[in-house]
Amino acid sequence: MVRVWLILAVLLAGTAWGQAPAYSAANIVNASDYSPGPFAPNSVLSIFGTNLSWDIEQVSPNQGPSVILPTVDSVQVYVDNWPAPVLYASGPQVNFIVPGNEISGDITVRVVREGVTGPEVTLTLAAAAPALFALSTGYIVATHADGSLITANSPANAGETVVVYATGLGQTEPNPSPGEIPQTAASIVLFDSLSVSLDGAALPAYLIKYAGVTPQSIALYQINIELPATLGENPQIQVTVGTQSSLPGLKINVQ
Repeated sequence: MVRVWLILAVLLAGTAWGQAPAYSAANIVNASDYSPGPFAPNSVLSIFGTNLSWDIEQVSPNQGPSVILPTVDSVQVYVDNWPAPVLYASGPQVNFIVPGNEISGDITVRVVREGVTGPEVTLTLAAAAPALFALSTGYIVATHADGSLITANSPANAGETVVVYATGLGQTEPNPSPGEIPQTAASIVLFDSLSVSLDGAALPAYLIKYAGVTPQSIALYQINIELPATLGENPQIQVTVGTQSSLPGLKINVQ
């Protein structure tokens, strides 16, 4: 009887081990604000599902300076049948980067865990699909010019230049190769179609100082803006590139 139970246990364990990653296109969202697609090249996306990984793995920020991003070992994400950089993997979630050389249109995505493949799903890419990094408080991640975080206790002031962090602003010039960590600033190609609105009013173009990659950061963009001299407290902020806009209702701490 003991041997029978042992055999059953081994068989059941083998069945669990072989279960394929399970997810759908509807379970893939932007990692910054959990918004649905369309997505953009060089964006970080989150896949939610089951059996995505047997372990928790993530790229360590302490792996030393590099121009190529390391990736986790046991899980791969294939975009159009090419491996994409994976930043984090656990049973219910995988974070990966859409390669920056992809173009607008449909792409296929699938997760492979230690040789066991999940379903191939189709996502839609736009040239840009801006998303801001949203905190649980409803405010965005932004910093003062000195790099310190803008918070309720350290708000920005009218007339100040601030840095707003984003993802999904599209290709840049030069454009990083898949997995490449940009070492210098590079402006977005669609800069002329970029708009930043505060409480529904678009900023004059001259107040947008820079929009492009954040040097030495992967798949991270920044928009440097000078706040208007007259501005209401804690305005809502929204970024638009072309026809795609970030989620409405997010705020920036301003006094």
